[in-house]
Order: sequence, then structure tokens, then C-alpha cells
Amino acid sequence: MVVLSKPTIADFPPIINCKSTTLFPVIPTVDLSEPDSKHLVVKSCEEFGFFKVINHGIPLELISRLETEVIEFFSLSLSEKQKAGPPDPFGYGNRSIGPNGDVGWVEYLLLTMNQERNSQKLATIFGKYPEKLCSALNDYVLAVKKMACELLELMADGLRIKPRNVFSKLLMDEQSDSVFRLNHYPPCSELQASNGKNMIGFGEHTDPQIISVLRSNNTSGLQISLGNGSWISVPPDANSFFINVGDSLQVMTNGRFKSVRHRVLANSIKSRISMIYFGGPPLNEKIAPLPSLVEGKESLYKEFTWFEYKRSAYKSRLGDNRLSQFERTAAT
Repeated sequence: MVVLSKPTIADFPPIINCKSTTLFPVIPTVDLSEPDSKHLVVKSCEEFGFFKVINHGIPLELISRLETEVIEFFSLSLSEKQKAGPPDPFGYGNRSIGPNGDVGWVEYLLLTMNQERNSQKLATIFGKYPEKLCSALNDYVLAVKKMACELLELMADGLRIKPRNVFSKLLMDEQSDSVFRLNHYPPCSELQASNGKNMIGFGEHTDPQIISVLRSNNTSGLQISLGNGSWISVPPDANSFFINVGDSLQVMTNGRFKSVRHRVLANSIKSRISMIYFGGPPLNEKIAPLPSLVEGKESLYKEFTWFEYKRSAYKSRLGDNRLSQFERTAAT
């Protein structure tokens, strides 16, 4: 068994603590084997901006193959991993999340969907041809991208939008600005004596893209906000996927779907590995409420390109409301 490298609290800057919460017993669950799952998809996106997918059809062998390679990567010495960094924004990073001062009990590898660029980045560690990791990565991404598009088309069906690929075509576009992130949250044994408090692994935020597809190992830590200030812990499920509505999808649905605010808490005993596909549109794509969802209503957002929003988000802190400057109500 591979043992992941374990830093100590002294290796990290001070991180704010937060009170723990109880597990949320009922996460909205979409069974993709059910022929009429579109209504539950829409309801989940409206009420939570978040749901679990089961019977997804992605082979567990494919998932475990990538996880094995990811564990091998994060088990390397810090000096070896740093050869794939610093993040530019792609590459290896730890502690610092973005360029604006956010920190967390996490190390990560952020990758583009450009296979050649990933190979060049990882070749500094694994040799000239990092074939095993790149092969596992490509197979996995193709599978989750296909599932993400299927879900987006179910959303369009449930919203009675034509054509049904109005969302999915943005991910299928050759210029789609999608990214893939691998996170490792080392165990933090010092938390066992912290009087019920938890250390932030990854601070609260929303995802700026259209949709996020998350898979993690069987370790708790993920929490979502219910919108009333309360945080709910999501029971881990290594065999399922969790779906987040992103900021761009919230805009395109004119606020009908909610971009879920979420965070990760450090675990005192177990390592947590998460693998997230962020489905994004092309950089020049114009993001605005779909006309069919604005009929008889007020458009809540100004039109902007994905490049404009991505540039704005990159300048913000994790917890900022990045959509505020694009809301029409903010200008009145």
C-alpha cells in the first residue's frame, strides 16, 4: 500500500477554523438508468445546485486506475512534485489556492485538456513519456465529459429548451476551456485535540464554469451551503459522482439553477483524494440568460464572454460573489 506524504501544521500558514456540522441524510440522487430522470435533475439544480449521480455507466476500473496513478503522484517527495509547478495556473501547487492570498490544507495538480501540454508538464517528474498517468487521465476525462454532456442535455429537456444541446455543445466545442483538477487533502491528526473544530482544506466558493463533475475516495470533508448560512456535510461515496452547478449555468438559466457554494474540511485521520472535471465554454463564448428562460421576466445578468468572467474570477478571492458585478440589479 502506498502511504501519502503527510505534512504537519507547521508546514502551512495559519488557517481559520470552523465548527463541524452533521451529515446531510438525503442528498438528491439521480439514477441515470431511469428513463425520466430529467425532472429530478432540474429540481436538484433549482433547490441545491448539487446532486449525486448513480448508475452512471462509467467502469469502476477506469476510475480506480486513475486514482492509483494520482496516489502515486501525491506520494512523491515534495521536491519531486514541485518539478510540475509552480502553477501557471496549470501545474502542481500546495497551500496557496490562486494568486490572491487564499490558503488551505491541500496540495493539487491542475491540468488543461491539452494532452500534449499535460505530458510536457508531467514529463519533468515521470520521465519523457508519462504514459500511465496521461492514459488513465485521458480515458477518465472522456468518460466524465460524456456524462456531463448527457446531464446537461437532461437539464435542457427538463427546462423544455431547444435545441437540447444548448449547454452541452459548449463542452463539446474544440475550443472548450475545460480543466481538470486533482486534490489531495492530507490527514491532519492535530485536529483530534481541537475541541470539535475543523481546519479548512479548501475554502468556500462557487465554481465559475458551467458544470463540475466530482469524484472522491471514501473520505468525508465535502460540505455544501443550503443558502441560509448553514453548512451540510456530504456523505462520501466512492462509487458515485457529485455534480455542481457552476456560475455560468446559473447565468444561462437566469438564476433558475443555483451555483452551489461549497468547501472542504480537513480530515483528522484519512487522506482525501478528489478528481474534478470543470466543463467550461470557449473563451470567446458569450454568456447570458437564454431568451426562452427570460420571456415575460427580467434578465438578471448582463452579457459577458467567458474570457471576461474568467479574468474577473482570477482576480477575486475564493469566497467572493464573482457574479455580483455582472448582475443587472447591481447597476440600478
